[in-house]
Amino acid sequence: MGELAVSKTPGAVLVSIGLGSCIGLALVDAGRRVAGLAHVMLPRSTPDETAEGKFADLAVPALVDQLVERGARRSELRAVLVGGAKMFSFTSTTLDIGARNDAATRDALQHAGIPIAESATGGDKGRTIRVHVEQGVVTSKEAGGPEVELYRAAA
Repeated sequence: MGELAVSKTPGAVLVSIGLGSCIGLALVDAGRRVAGLAHVMLPRSTPDETAEGKFADLAVPALVDQLVERGARRSELRAVLVGGAKMFSFTSTTLDIGARNDAATRDALQHAGIPIAESATGGDKGRTIRVHVEQGVVTSKEAGGPEVELYRAAA
């Protein structure tokens, strides 16, 4: 939780298990066979926070930078978002951290100029995201449901 990872290792699979209100953010450059995954827990950092993967406003630029350092082309990166569920019933929208994480991650991606290729966000069930680095494939599995392919990069 609150971490990020990048890989260009053939056969590597990046995974975030049990995403509730958190967002699993995958960035993929299939042409260069490099991908990254952040487990975003909260929408915005505070001045004393430095955990890059934990906050949407820090995770997006950090993930992009690490991918570019490993050979990704910024213009070829595509985003896939999974998670952002409403895990508890509150009447206040400010307490819906899942929706806030989703919105903040989308805002950060827009600011970075990274298009969202696909998403599976919202609802009230946890999910798992898997990123198959070499194939440029991202899957999602909702609690109690089957694993589904959300994104497959063009060859």
